[in-house]
Amino acid sequence: MSDIAVQANRVSKEYRINRFQRKKTHERSLRDDVVGLLTSPFRQRDESSDSIWALKDISFEVKAGEVVGIIGRNGAGKSTLLKILSRITRPTEGAIDIYGRVGSLLEVGTGFHAELSGRENIYLNGAILGMGKREIDRKFDEIVAFSEVEKFIDTPVKRYSSGMYMRLAFAVAAHLDPEILIVDEVLAVGDVQFQKKCLGKMSEVAHGGRTVLFVSHNMNAIEQLCGSAILLEEGKLTDYSADVHHIITRYLSSGVNDESRAEWINMGGEYENPYFKPLRLFVSDKDGNVINHAVSRSDEVWIQIEGEIQKMDSTLSVGYAIYGESGAQLYLSTHTDGPESGWAKIHEGRCVLRSQLPLHLLNEGTHRIECVVDLHNVRWVLLPGEHNPTVQMDVQGGLSESPYWTRARMGVMAPILEWVAANVN
Repeated sequence: MSDIAVQANRVSKEYRINRFQRKKTHERSLRDDVVGLLTSPFRQRDESSDSIWALKDISFEVKAGEVVGIIGRNGAGKSTLLKILSRITRPTEGAIDIYGRVGSLLEVGTGFHAELSGRENIYLNGAILGMGKREIDRKFDEIVAFSEVEKFIDTPVKRYSSGMYMRLAFAVAAHLDPEILIVDEVLAVGDVQFQKKCLGKMSEVAHGGRTVLFVSHNMNAIEQLCGSAILLEEGKLTDYSADVHHIITRYLSSGVNDESRAEWINMGGEYENPYFKPLRLFVSDKDGNVINHAVSRSDEVWIQIEGEIQKMDSTLSVGYAIYGESGAQLYLSTHTDGPESGWAKIHEGRCVLRSQLPLHLLNEGTHRIECVVDLHNVRWVLLPGEHNPTVQMDVQGGLSESPYWTRARMGVMAPILEWVAANVN
């Protein structure tokens, strides 16, 4: 068992929901609570409505030194699994065996004490990991330098901004040398430069022989860092493979059924935000009609995005990212790509944006198109790779104007380019 770092055996986690607790706060009284408490042992419990299984019958092994990505849609059970692995909560059924010292970064500042300074929290976290003072002393300067909070290291962390909190939390988790590092969405917080810094450190940790379990919606990071991946769907482990491409492709294609491949419609309160709430995304012809069939590389095809702007911001940028069958992003385009004088004009209220796909560029195959929105150089509103509104488009034919090409060309894209030739004597 020495080569195994983590072993999960038929792990399940159930959460109970009491009906009398679901009343709205303003409708409840002390009498309601007392009656509910006294009668609860005698009530027949409806399992279907009073409990949910966040995880169900999960089994897997992670070898020492392996870097495993854990992916899945919101509510798939990723965070619950990490909390069980971190000993924050116990499984309802099954067991997890962990061989090594565990360090976790599950939420910003998890394990920090708000009244203690940054310095004190570093030593507190080190002690929780079972490290001695001398061991922490050797790492202290490196942690502080990475976190970039030197000026505030003796200030109580309750006065830190969320960015400072995040930088120090990640620095502590990554530098205190646990044998098993568990990280949940560390790249979702912080500015672009810090995210790059985190990726660099994660790569260093991953290649340093430590075991890493990494949850992220950033598929580029999963592909770059992980040697294998686990896919969770509705609390169940549906795939676990060293073929990370396969897992990512399966994840990205989930939730897109055949009936709505070319069109996505917001059916309720999805993706709520004041800057740009997507309402509809689809592949269309030049007249704006939805295309539900395969298209040729020589067809005139448009991407249409409809949305609602409640609060106009001068940095708002709306567009789409397109991915090939391997899951690789082929390119990203927004309505602010060109010179400012040529930008599509958008204002508060409902708006429609259209962009024509380049002719003779994409290769044959199934391509995934997702809506992306950002406040340029400020923050992402809909970050690429985070299961945004998505449609699919099949490309067939029009491979070349040459008679030599009758099947898909090699490569992820297949542009038709001009060539010149000269005879040299």
